[in-house]
Amino acid sequence: MTHLSAQPPASGFPEEDVARFQDFFYRRTGIQFGHAKRYFLDRRLQERLDATGAPSLRAYLLALRFEDPDGAELQQVVNAMTVNETYFYREEYQFRCLAQELLPALTKARPGERLRIWSLPCSTGEEPYSIALHLIENWPDLEVVEVEITGSDIDTRVLAQARQGVYEARAVQNLPAAMLERHFETTGKGRWRIGRALRDAVSFTTVNLADAACMRAHRGRYDVIFCRNLLIYFDDSSRRQAAEALYDSLRPGGFLCLGHSESMSRMSSLFTVRKCVDAIVYQRPFA
Repeated sequence: MTHLSAQPPASGFPEEDVARFQDFFYRRTGIQFGHAKRYFLDRRLQERLDATGAPSLRAYLLALRFEDPDGAELQQVVNAMTVNETYFYREEYQFRCLAQELLPALTKARPGERLRIWSLPCSTGEEPYSIALHLIENWPDLEVVEVEITGSDIDTRVLAQARQGVYEARAVQNLPAAMLERHFETTGKGRWRIGRALRDAVSFTTVNLADAACMRAHRGRYDVIFCRNLLIYFDDSSRRQAAEALYDSLRPGGFLCLGHSESMSRMSSLFTVRKCVDAIVYQRPFA
């Protein structure tokens, strides 16, 4: 493997052992690490070796494979390897599309039914809370239509933070001051906590998009899925599998929202492309 720097990795892990770990991690999560991530990869692996007392990367990987029956250490290394950085109202145009076009279309197609929205991956909760905030502020039908919002992630640490709902000033910098006052409370030291009503309105679960058994539990459940800026970390094969899993998780007629740099046309032909006023979305056909 060629490195961007002429300097060897700080850890000195053998290349063949790193390659074995990358293959193992890819098979479990669908996530690959490019050359530019090698220093990050080595540093996080060394942290796990130090924490577990493993004498080498090879020994650590063997323990992951054969001595981790409950998956506790696998979850630790997943938490260590996933990068979570987001903020409120990121790519807000999709929230406008949700309130102005997607939900009205769904309420017309499913009158009187509960609508379910899924944010995957949700990181520390900014996206699902942003969805809830935008609907409260901009969709009057929320008073008569029951909406359920779920945020899911592979990283259990960020889910714990999401449930607490406490954020640094940088995370809320795009929110108007009046909205902050209505829906947040200050905790001091420049931190804000989202109000109890909104915290109770969003549920959080652990989900691995690359795990077929895990995804089967979500089959046919959701009306709208936000899966933004995750698939850029997958290779072509993993993207196709993820696209099929997301398709299966939608109810017929449901919509998928991807990140601005992602396109379903390169992954799957299952979806119908819908060009809305504010965004391009992907719909599972009704039949």
